[in-house]
Amino acid sequence: MGNGKVDGKVAVVTGSDRGIGKGIALCLAKEGCKVVINAHKDSPEGKKTVQEIKKLGSDALFVVADVSREKDVENLVRQAVEKFGKLDIMVNNAGILVFGTVDQLTEEQWDRQMSVNLKGVFFGMKHAIIQMKRQGKGGRIINISSIAGLVGFPGISAYCASKGGVTELTREAALDVAKEGITVNAIDPGVIQTDMTAGMLKDKKTSASLLGNTPVGRVGIPEDIGNAAVFLALDASSFITGHNLVVDGGWTAQ
Repeated sequence: MGNGKVDGKVAVVTGSDRGIGKGIALCLAKEGCKVVINAHKDSPEGKKTVQEIKKLGSDALFVVADVSREKDVENLVRQAVEKFGKLDIMVNNAGILVFGTVDQLTEEQWDRQMSVNLKGVFFGMKHAIIQMKRQGKGGRIINISSIAGLVGFPGISAYCASKGGVTELTREAALDVAKEGITVNAIDPGVIQTDMTAGMLKDKKTSASLLGNTPVGRVGIPEDIGNAAVFLALDASSFITGHNLVVDGGWTAQ
């Protein structure tokens, strides 16, 4: 593609057939990155995203993997390396939202939330780090957390706990691999227009409340997070690690 900010790099983006993950994948591809698209099941949207990336002049591969299963994540990284020869950037984005207060949640709901949002990030980091250490040329790990890992939101206790875990795991892992030239950072999105938030944004009262709490006066779009991911993926960002980059239109500044 030429002159892209991440020309020649290879990225895996989990949960990237739609929403924030797709936004990140497309932003990386526009800057010359080859991208492995992922969903937890066979997805027409995933295959469509691959075609969109190829139209941009880059290359992509779609791999089915459930991030809550370690063997799936190990295979996801392996397929990326088999196809493109290396792994430079790992974006752990896949996530779900389970509703419920502490007294309402079942053990099964709690475990499901943690298995995708927190354990899935752990598996993604683990197998990316193993591969990056093997290559010996450093790398970039970007975890998608949430402002719900920094401030409380009523009615989504397990989600807040899982994202708080991602935020802290990011800091810890950054220290473990700093000497290897691998940076580990998180992005904390505010309210972003995706399938996950569609129901809330359709409800007039909820939508007005969410907008009212976002000083810039609009909800975010997936590209807002994609642009932040590109920044953290740059060679020029090598001195930034263990950081949580808040992209929330000013929500947590209040």
